[in-house]
Formats: sequence, C-alpha cells, structure tokens
Amino acid sequence: MMEAESVGVPKEAGDSSDLSSSFVTKINVTSEGAADGHVTGKVDDEVIVNGHSDSSNEDNNKKEPSTDNVKIEDINQNERVLTEKIESVSMKTEESNISKNGSKEEIREDVITKGPDTDDNETNAKTAAETKQNENHDTISKNLITEEDKTNTLQEIDLENKNENKNVEEIVSEAKTVEITKTIQETKDLVENDVVLQKEIYEPKPVLLSVEGIDEVIPADSWSTTKRDGTVKIRMGTKGNQADKPVTLITVFKKTSERAPNHLALAVKRDSIWKKWTYKQYYADVCAAAKSFIKLGLEAYHGVGILGFNSPEWLISDLGCIFAGGFATGIYATNTPEAVEYVAKHSEANVLVVENNQQLQKILKVWPNLPCLRAVVQYTGEVAERKDNVYSWEEFMKVGKDVTDQQLQERINLARPNKCCTLIYTSGTTGDPKGVMLSHDNMVWTASAFAKAFGLRYEEEVIVSYLPLSHVAAQMVDLTFPVSFGASVYFARPDALKGSLLGTLQEVRPTGFFGVPRVWEKFYEGIKIKARSSGALKKKIGMWAKGVGLKGSHAMMNKQSMPFGWGLANTLVFKKAKTALGLDRCRFFMSGAAPIMKETLEFFYSLNMQLHEVYGMSESTGPHTVGCNEDFKICSVGHNFPGSETKLANPDEDGNGEICMWGRHVFMGYLNAPEKNNEIFDEENWLKTGDLGKHDAQGFLFITGRIKELIITAGGENIAPVPMEDAVKEALPCINNCMLIGDKRKFLSMILCLKVNVDADTAEPSNNLTTDCKEWCKSIGSEATTVEDIIDKKDAVVLKAIQDGIDRANAKSVSRAAKVQKWSIIPRDFSIPGGELGPTLKLRRPVVTKMYKKTIDAFYTEAEEK
Repeated sequence: MMEAESVGVPKEAGDSSDLSSSFVTKINVTSEGAADGHVTGKVDDEVIVNGHSDSSNEDNNKKEPSTDNVKIEDINQNERVLTEKIESVSMKTEESNISKNGSKEEIREDVITKGPDTDDNETNAKTAAETKQNENHDTISKNLITEEDKTNTLQEIDLENKNENKNVEEIVSEAKTVEITKTIQETKDLVENDVVLQKEIYEPKPVLLSVEGIDEVIPADSWSTTKRDGTVKIRMGTKGNQADKPVTLITVFKKTSERAPNHLALAVKRDSIWKKWTYKQYYADVCAAAKSFIKLGLEAYHGVGILGFNSPEWLISDLGCIFAGGFATGIYATNTPEAVEYVAKHSEANVLVVENNQQLQKILKVWPNLPCLRAVVQYTGEVAERKDNVYSWEEFMKVGKDVTDQQLQERINLARPNKCCTLIYTSGTTGDPKGVMLSHDNMVWTASAFAKAFGLRYEEEVIVSYLPLSHVAAQMVDLTFPVSFGASVYFARPDALKGSLLGTLQEVRPTGFFGVPRVWEKFYEGIKIKARSSGALKKKIGMWAKGVGLKGSHAMMNKQSMPFGWGLANTLVFKKAKTALGLDRCRFFMSGAAPIMKETLEFFYSLNMQLHEVYGMSESTGPHTVGCNEDFKICSVGHNFPGSETKLANPDEDGNGEICMWGRHVFMGYLNAPEKNNEIFDEENWLKTGDLGKHDAQGFLFITGRIKELIITAGGENIAPVPMEDAVKEALPCINNCMLIGDKRKFLSMILCLKVNVDADTAEPSNNLTTDCKEWCKSIGSEATTVEDIIDKKDAVVLKAIQDGIDRANAKSVSRAAKVQKWSIIPRDFSIPGGELGPTLKLRRPVVTKMYKKTIDAFYTEAEEK
C-alpha cells in the first residue's frame, strides 16, 4: 500500500459558513396535495386529534513525472511581482529545479510517481534526450498557481527554462508579472496547499496480467438467472450505445490504469494529510488484494463482504474480490450482527473486510454461524482482539505475496461480460434482503450511459465519496464510473453525514454531486439559517436574486431567453452560494434514492443549481431516467437514460401504469431466489418496478405512487400515500416524518413526527426541537422547545396550527376519501436505530404499523364507539 504524501487541496476564498449540523434523519418525498380537528385523547404519550372534513490532461500524464522535492518557504510582495523563494534538493546536484507537474486545471490532481520499469539512469537519459529534442525549451512551474477566476486567484506564472541548471534567483527574475488580488497570507496559503511535497514514493510492483478473451460473451438461453456461475443474454440493440461492445469491468480498469497511470485515482485525509493513489498504484493494490483473497481461501463465485465506511481500502477490496473471481458484497455499516450474518451466509462469503473493532465485534459474535467464513480483515487501526485468521490491512496486503501472477490470471479468466460481478443487497424494508446480481456488462454499460447523459470528461471529473458504498448509487458514482473514465475520488470523513461533509466539499470542490434528499434539505436549512443573520440590504439582494434565479431556471426548462438581471444575480448571489457549499465547480447536481420535496427543488433552482432527480433501483444498476441541464422539468424524473426503454403496464384512465424497464442495465436476477425472480420479470422479460408513473406530452416521466404502498380503503378507494405525506410536510415546516394509514379502514389517519435534534454519533433522535421548529412555534405564538412541551402540555396553539396545515393539505386531495381525518404526534421521530427507517432512510411502513398499533387502533376504535 502506498505511503502518505503531505498534500494539500486548493481552497477557494468566499463565504463558507457552516451549513451542516446533523445529516442523519430521514429521506423525504415529493408531491402536492385534508379536516378541522380537536384533541380527543392520548395513547402512550401520543396526542390523538379527531377532525371532520369539509368538502487536456492526457498529454501531461504521458510524461515521466519528476521525483524532485519542491518546498515553498516564503512569499513576499515587492513593488512589481510576487517573489518566491524556493529551496529544492536534487539527488545529483545542489542546484535547484522546478518541475513541470500538473494538469492545467489544478496541481492537486497530480501525484508524483516514479515509473516501475525505469531506473534513474534510464530516466535521466530520457529526460536529456527530450530536453535536446525540444531545444532546451520547456515551461517551468506552469500551474504552480492556477487561474480559475481572475477575481479570486493569481494569474498563471509562466517561466521559461533555457538552462536546466539555472538557479532559483535567475528563474524567478524571468517570471512574468503576476496580478495580485488577494492578501499575501491568502496567497501563501493557496500556494502551499497547491504544491505537492514529495516524501516517500510508492512504487507498485508491475503485474503482467492479460484480459485477452475475457470480453467474449458466453452464449446463454435466458435473460435472467439465479445461479452463482450463471450467464444471461445481453439486452443489446442495433444502434447507439445499445450496440456497444460488451466488456468486463476488469478490462476497463486495466485500460484506465494504462491510459492514465499517473492520474490521481483515490485520496483520503488521514492525520490531516491527503494520502493518494495514482491509477497505477490503485491497480497494483487491487491485484495484491486479489492475490491475498486467493491465499485466504476465496473460492470462485463466493462473496467477500465489506462492512464499514467508504475508504480506498473499501474499493480496493471490492475490485480485488472481482479480480479473484468472487462477488464483491457491500454490507451496510448500520446493520446489526444478525443482519450481517444473513448477508454473509446468503452470499457464502469466504472473507469479510471490516472497518474497525466495532464492526469486527459484530463478526466475532456470529462467526460460529458462518461455515463458509475463513478470514476477517480489518482495514483501519490495529486489531484490538487478536484471533486466528483475523488480519490487519497491512498484514492482509502481504499475505498473498506468494500467489503467482499465473494463479491470479486463472481467476481473471473466469470473468465474462454476461456473468455476475457484484452483489447488491436490497435494504429489506419488507422482508429479508435480496441479493441483486449485477453483471460486468450491467456496470460498465451503465457507467458509459451515465457519462454520455451528462457529458462527462475523461480524467477531468472529481468526486466526493460519502454515501454508503453498499448502495447501488454509490457503487456506480464512486467506483464503476471513476475506473471507467479516470475520475479522481476523494473520501469524506466517516462523520460526513453527521456534519463534516460540507467542509470536505469546500476543500475538494467536486465537479459533480449526488445527494439523497435529506442532504439537500440540510443544505437548504443551513442556508436559510445563515440568511436570517444577514443585514437588511443583503436580504433584499438575496430575495431579488433568488426570484431572478427561479425565473431563469424555468426559462432554461422551457428553452426561453434568460430574465433581466440574470448576470448580476449570478455574480452577487449564485456564485457565492455555490462556493459556500463547495459546489462552485459542479456541472451537474443530482438527487436520488427517494423523491425530493418540490420546495427543496425550487430553492436550488433559485440559486442557479438545477437539481435533477434520478430514478432507478438496484435491479436497474442504479439509474433508469434522469433530468439533465439541457432537458429537465421540475418534479419529473426526466427521460430515459441513453439506450434504455420504459413501458407503462396496465395504465388507468389518467395514464398511470406500472413502470417497466428494458436495457442493458437490467440485472441478471436474484441470487438463489427463483420465485422472486419470476415475480420481478413480466412475460416479455421486462423488469417490473412496482412503481406507478405517467408520461406528460413531452415524454417526461412522473412517479405517482407505488403499487405495494397503495392504500385501499374499506370503500374500495385506491390512494397513494406519498403525495398526501408530501403535502402535509410542505404545509407544515415543523414536521420531519409522517406516515399515512388507512388500508382496509373507513378513513385515513396519519402519524406525525416533529423536527428534533439528532445525536451526531448514535443517530438517535432527541426530545429537543430543532432551531427551525422552535422558530416556527414562536411564529405562531408558542414557546415550546421540546416535543414534551407540545404533547404533554397539549399546546393548543401548536395543535391548532398543525390542524390548519392538515386542512391545507386536505384541500389538495383528489377526493373526500383521500383526506386525513385523524392524526397523532408521536413522542419520537423515525430513525434507523429505532427501526422505522431502513439503511437508505426509506420508511419501513410494516414496521411502523406494528410499532404504533395501539395509536392506530385508537383512531378507529374511537370512531366506531361514536
């Protein structure tokens, strides 16, 4: 494994207030869309209310990188230019050299690496030959200080090295004039952060592996399978990307490691230093991990379970397992020991890779029940409890050193585009998780389609990894896409969703960002809190700019000209807002995993951040439809991904039908579950989603409900719960979670959860209302600061305001039967620890129904008695 480098990441000056707090709560949904009421009683500390209704990087990367040391000692301003004093030590002379080393966009995307196949003499000879060939003319220190925004950064320093032995003073004297627009201290910080200080160079041992033959598709007679070693027919077409040649993920990764060997692949901050891997180093570590898995007893078509927060070791384990002929199997870090046992047993995992001692203890508890498990690897920290077949990461990476390249090659030769590559386990909100089998072609083709949809650029994209890698979205965004297109992946801190994500975004400044709705909502709430402390003039400017921004986004949506004042609003507000979030370099903003509130979408639209919804599922390798900057509509999930197809089965009179999918992203099948497989595919082998949707006149898809979640009242009315739940949350900013009830009942009722602070470490909801919620209470005349203040003291002001909000939501309902008649505030918000939310923050309706049975029964018992 590579050694740490003392590396900085460039920062952009600007307004960057803390917008974080705690990210861990719930995922919201979107829609529009019910009775006056009064307090009638209390069940288990829960208030029940009764109501009535009324009616250019490639060229740089090809060069042999330098191994010189560069150190910035001091920065001072004189009358004309920025003077730099640079001390550099060379292995041959004491004369100073400055190495051309960096992409035109940012120096931080380089990691200085010495090639494995050249010694010093060969390198020097090559360098001398190139110097002579170019007539001793080369640009030195270009991009030491980058120019991205003339008002924020320095102009590029262009030095001409006419003599490679020229000293520092002579080189500096030839520097062009530099425009200084920042303070000297800011400039010093920027330069020091942008310069790579080389320490110990990690030189991976070259692995001579072949991918010849593994991209040949094995003939198959079925579109799906449930067998570990099964193959499937690929859903190819005759035109566009439907006709792309199938390849394995192994081939794609190998080609990227050869095309961009010295480009930054992975970076993680440890002990305040960014530790980095180039693609050459990444590939070498994956091969080493694959050999170690073989040594530890990984059998072909068996699993390697990975349990813990995102890290380079997570991805190295995942790909190493695939190279070794196994199934990479992510396990949610929040899973209980029993849930971990189920996934490990079902995938027949031979090795489990865990983050720390906390996760290790889960495995030790259930190991006796796992007959296939042969070893456990802990990838951070020292192993606290030494046992046989438990390895630290350092030990693990060395254990396979005796495994030959030929042994690894034999495992690699098992791969084919139409064979299983990875297992994604569903979150199990309605039963045991299912093992979703994704083929090599599923993953590679989907990554390619994603890139085409958003116009992504090879070796230019920067990503922040923070969502659980056991989820299909993170697998595609953080792993498959980067190794396919040479993107740089920076890992957030383990407490990212507890508050530190914002700081990482500000430091890394990704080129694209994917967030679940709750993350976007937290950003929204943080910006609102900051805006309240602004002066009157700033507030007026902000309100004006956001009005212009929303009009501008709608103009983009409708292909119209931009409104008057767009440019000024962009300068005064939009750029600053993006910089404060660390999203100033982003070209695309996405939300997925659950529907998002219309209010949240419009807020980001008003800041010139067109937030697009992605719709898909694990069984479709993630995305199926998406909006993009040139083609979007608010509250729609967009059009099909390039190469995919949608049909709406059994549509009703309004055009609502079950969404069915076709394309090369459709999964192979559920592992060892033929009955589940038969349920998920229709008679024509289309993938059935269980979601209801409809198309508008322009072909945009709108999600209108979920078949399994449909409430069928005693009167036979079919009601989708999500629209009403969204309408209530939109009408009542004090509500964090809610759930509609009424299946086989005479009327609808609802459980409500107030917004409360959440413990950053445990994700447990507290009794204390959030600042937003307290301010809402204060605005209606209540002094409540806790949930108890409202439900124990029966705060009449708050209860009436909530009923008013329910009335406003009811006014949007499609029928009288779709109105909420009764509701109750429960003392505790839904949460993952409480069991009401799954690992991806989806609402577990059957669990909530069981947990709050007394409250639910009370709604209807009272009505029957009357």
